[in-house]
Amino acid sequence: MYGWIWRHLPGNTLVRMVLSVLLVLGLVYVLFQYVFPWAEPLLPFGNVTVDQGGAG
Repeated sequence: MYGWIWRHLPGNTLVRMVLSVLLVLGLVYVLFQYVFPWAEPLLPFGNVTVDQGGAG
């Protein structure tokens, strides 16, 4: 898959590296801004209990 993406990016190696970094940063942005907030209510991680007692 990564080879396919690399072959289809335009430019020389430097341009491809810059475009690859921009694609990764764009993907991370979309995940943190849209996908994770949408999925967060569906996950069971909010049901966490912590004891108030100290380590015994």
